Amino acid sequence: MRIELATRPGDPQRPNEDFVSVALPAGGQGGAIVLLDGVTPPPTDTGCTHGVPWFASRLGGSLLELCASRRELTLTECLAEAIVRTADAHRESCDLSHVRTPQATVVAARWDAERVEHLVLSDSVLLIERPDGSVDPVLDDRIDALAALGPVTDDQRNAEGGFFTAAADPAVVARAVTGTAPRTDVRALTALTDGASRWVEMFGEGSWQDCLAVLRKEGPDALIDRVRAVENTDPDGGAFRRWKRHDDAAAAFIEP
Repeated sequence: MRIELATRPGDPQRPNEDFVSVALPAGGQGGAIVLLDGVTPPPTDTGCTHGVPWFASRLGGSLLELCASRRELTLTECLAEAIVRTADAHRESCDLSHVRTPQATVVAARWDAERVEHLVLSDSVLLIERPDGSVDPVLDDRIDALAALGPVTDDQRNAEGGFFTAAADPAVVARAVTGTAPRTDVRALTALTDGASRWVEMFGEGSWQDCLAVLRKEGPDALIDRVRAVENTDPDGGAFRRWKRHDDAAAAFIEP
């Protein structure tokens, strides 16, 4: 088994809002990975005193523990319970109905000797490499579809016809992209926040298959180095329009 993780803040003066971690439960029959991208709010009130890094750490930690220890639960059930746990941790002190309450994108995958399960919610990415070397990207592209039509607004957040993130309502898990594959059909897994997937999705430096090849040969930290190199050639966003010059980036490569 090979597992490599890397994460880096977009601005060293600000906390990293990405979360990535792997659990390998006792018994040696499988594991789980959870990757979250905390949604950076504008500099206005969010109704929460804790902040996005706190939220991402609480939600990610709860989800990882549930994925690893509660094998009888589906990944959607694990995410629903993790959302409830996290909401309960600040329900009394914060306004969880606020549209900008802390929230995050989610990627989760879990494997054992028989199967590999996956879940993706919002615009982080999971790549599944097959034994023949082909790569299947698992994408929740609702926010991209909205952005293609015009500016994405707050009233489209966690709303019918809009896009969905993990915030305080566990019902959102019904919107996740999920699936299961036989363990023998999966050679490797890669999880990327959008700060790392820029290499493919924004900058067009290669395909998803190329991206996975970089991760296998050079590792996740090298992929983030490549993203930063492109960003530095376009510091003002003239060639690649983006609202952050550098975004928090997290990447994971796993050969289960």
